Amino acid sequence: MDIGFIGLGNMGRGMVQSLLRAGHRVVVWNRTPERADELVALGAERAATPFEAAEVGVVFTMLADDAATEAVVAGPHGILAGLPRDGIHVASSTLSVRYSAELAERHRTRGQHYVAAPVFGRPDAAAQGALRLVIAGQPDAIARLQPAFAALGSQQFVIGERPEHAHAVKIAGNFLILSLVELLSEAFVLADKAGVSRERFFEVASAVFSSPLADRYGRALLEQRFQPPGFRLTLGLKDIRLALELAEATHTPLPIADLVRQHALEAMARGQAELDFTSLLRVVEAHAGLHRPE
Repeated sequence: MDIGFIGLGNMGRGMVQSLLRAGHRVVVWNRTPERADELVALGAERAATPFEAAEVGVVFTMLADDAATEAVVAGPHGILAGLPRDGIHVASSTLSVRYSAELAERHRTRGQHYVAAPVFGRPDAAAQGALRLVIAGQPDAIARLQPAFAALGSQQFVIGERPEHAHAVKIAGNFLILSLVELLSEAFVLADKAGVSRERFFEVASAVFSSPLADRYGRALLEQRFQPPGFRLTLGLKDIRLALELAEATHTPLPIADLVRQHALEAMARGQAELDFTSLLRVVEAHAGLHRPE
């Protein structure tokens, strides 16, 4: 396939690598042009504008939030202007439900398709083609995208025809992950303060509550692997805000989300914005009176 790809952060770079490895032609654009250099060396082509990346007919966006996505969607050099009639915009980042629904309507009025395909997985999974994709949109558009989706990950969950539903699943899933980090942090600190080593506690916990997710985040917390970030704390805070926004719109109480948001804000105030979200552990430790070297 010919694929445009916009957004070459940690996740986007890995996704482009997987698409190239599968033999797709990929035309890339990033706000910071030098981020494309490594991918161009691997065979990607460089676009001068988002318009150019969208001209190929299928364009993926993997950007930080609604505002960053809107910046490449709108305007004379944006995706809406560049994507041909019957072209497909695939949004793979975590967007608000409201904005995702709005994008679907804007593309529809121009005779274009919009498919939401947010992903679960960290940068290493993106580079290995091992992401899990949550997909929603028109069936014919999804069928056309199968060669690209297959290169990104073997597990695909088609939620339905309304793209915003895929983003609702992604927001709820990220809320679960962020809450897991909070719960593991609190459990480690509790065992620690009772005189039990965190390593010994985790040996038991990982056996009793065995899951790849708990194991991955538990080990990251044990080793305090906060750099380089796989999922920056500032992005985690954005996602917990999206969960609370959706909770308010649907009249759903989320008390744990309120707590995670508060701890994430404290972590931001401590200068942890660019660390991995697992650095939330430092806030939990501080509340418990454990002061460890930064």
